[in-house]
Amino acid sequence: MMTDLHRKTCVLMCLSLVLLTACQSKQEPMDIAELAEFATRYAEAWSGQDPEAFASFYAENGSLTINDDEPSVGRDAVEQTAREFMNAFPDMVVRMVELSRDGDRVNFYWHWTGTNTGPGGTGNAVDLKGYEQWTLDDDGLILESLGHLDEAEYQRQLTAVTEETEPDS
Repeated sequence: MMTDLHRKTCVLMCLSLVLLTACQSKQEPMDIAELAEFATRYAEAWSGQDPEAFASFYAENGSLTINDDEPSVGRDAVEQTAREFMNAFPDMVVRMVELSRDGDRVNFYWHWTGTNTGPGGTGNAVDLKGYEQWTLDDDGLILESLGHLDEAEYQRQLTAVTEETEPDS
């Protein structure tokens, strides 16, 4: 027969276990519709000329790497990288083209257009497609983004001599 003390001890232990389990549970990963909404807002943030808003999509210790460049680690560094692009391309527009999952990663395919009219800019337009591979944290923020674009094509478009940019003879 169970004594009152024994019963109270069991109830307290069960309650403690329930509370402990609730505190340790992780959020469910985003479904594809939630990811698409997140990716659309992310593209809008790239286009929005607000590097702080863009960086808010990243975890505090998140990182952004473009091709084989050094990663921008931490939200402040991601914000600075975004600021540099936004300053160089004040009319920059990024649009989501496609979104897919690859195991624990999310592939965000984008189309980027803009004109390099920022300080020291060439005045040339760029029109590129590429993608980022995201790893998200438990809060649904980007922990790691590995960005990929055709660097040779980017440089070609950025430095191309057009009739508008040709020096006078």
